Amino acid sequence: MSKFKAFALIVAASAFATIAHAETLQMGDTGNAARFEQAGKPTRGMSQASVEAEYGPPQSNQSAVGDPPIARWEYANFVVFFEYDRVIHAVTKR
Repeated sequence: MSKFKAFALIVAASAFATIAHAETLQMGDTGNAARFEQAGKPTRGMSQASVEAEYGPPQSNQSAVGDPPIARWEYANFVVFFEYDRVIHAVTKR
């Protein structure tokens, strides 16, 4: 094999090796799933006062720790996490 053919083969092989392929995965309507998952729990941005007014006092709570301060309130079916006095996440208990 001549040097030119070897060089051409290397260039061609490296060109094919650098081509990237990707697929797009269609998930359908995830908005309904998110609404279903959030049903019956506090939503992001609610204040501690509004959570307590709507769901009552928590069964237990953990004082805020860290920076920014994160607090946790536990209810019978879910746990609510607050940053300062606003809900950042509510998780269903198993």
